[in-house]
Amino acid sequence: MTTSPLEPRRAMDIAPRVKPSNYPPQFAARVAGRIKRQLGDVFGLSRFGVNLTILPPGAQSALLHRHTEQEEFVYILSGHPTLRTDAGEVQLEPGMCAGFPAGGIAHHLVNLTGEDVHYLEVGDRNANDQGEYPEDDLAAAWSETGWRFTRKDGTEW
Repeated sequence: MTTSPLEPRRAMDIAPRVKPSNYPPQFAARVAGRIKRQLGDVFGLSRFGVNLTILPPGAQSALLHRHTEQEEFVYILSGHPTLRTDAGEVQLEPGMCAGFPAGGIAHHLVNLTGEDVHYLEVGDRNANDQGEYPEDDLAAAWSETGWRFTRKDGTEW
């Protein structure tokens, strides 16, 4: 269901995404507990996605990954997640933001604290995008039906 841009909504009133993860089951468990509200979809945005994401204690945003075409941006609203990249780790706090150019460093957020983390994530929707996972035997390619995951050698999970 889309809403006119002239009909503002409260982000927390937008229902969470029904399917918590698109990862194959053995990887989906690592992002268990993550809650995404797909804010952009409610307004019919098709060129980029905007999510309000909540990470409870112990949850992570995604597997450590980078995109070949998509650019990503995160803005911390509350809590103190750890930004983990293949270049190191840094604890973030409310008001901090980070951006990830296509083909750049691998990244993800991990909540190592005892409080929920709320953040906005924004990314473009590039039909040629692929996901690379340096720590896992996983590869992803964007398709009309969403992300398709395989092993790095191309075999199905």
